[in-house]
Amino acid sequence: MNTRTPYLGLLRRRQCIVPTWRGWLVLLLVIGVAGTIVVRGLHDFLAVNEPLPGGTLVIEGWSLDYVMEGAVAEYRKGHYERICLTGGPIEFGSPLREYKTHAESAKAMCLKLGVPGEALHAVPASPAERDRTYASALALRQWLRDHRVADAKINVVGNGAHARRTRLVYEKALGVPVGIITIEEMNYDPKRWWASSSGVRIVLDELIAYTYARFVFSPPKLQP
Repeated sequence: MNTRTPYLGLLRRRQCIVPTWRGWLVLLLVIGVAGTIVVRGLHDFLAVNEPLPGGTLVIEGWSLDYVMEGAVAEYRKGHYERICLTGGPIEFGSPLREYKTHAESAKAMCLKLGVPGEALHAVPASPAERDRTYASALALRQWLRDHRVADAKINVVGNGAHARRTRLVYEKALGVPVGIITIEEMNYDPKRWWASSSGVRIVLDELIAYTYARFVFSPPKLQP
């Protein structure tokens, strides 16, 4: 019997099992079915809609017009006590530059849509080059404390695939469960988001952003 170890003792032979062509076919079929299920369900996962009716309705000031209109419609039917408009400074060169912040711009739009002025509260955020949503949520947290309504139920208005990340970030900043009201996306068909370039870009961007917010983003510890 040859007892020498081949290849200078650095390598040895091992048997391994590999799929036959039928095995590869079944494996590819399973991967294809699983991939289809994930793709079809991805938008619904991101566009979560779980409101906690009543309390404070929060609208992000940079929301698109149809999102603002949907948010106002929700306010009228949801028996909310107030609307808080969030958002930081408006960039130079913007057509909305007459307003200092997105919060104030959104308040003006809500007034035009017929919301009573006493129900509207602009909550400007500090300038932030990144994590704008978190900065807005922190400003809201302070406003709620200053006005002694920190125990109010909070519902944030989201837009399509942005919704799940928006809720997560607000919950991290506020430290309480937050309701999310999703206004359906109008720039592409949510049921076939993969069929348009804007749908692919928005959904994949939001998937990456949500993954970052869930597993990587670590905000500083806040004072209780």
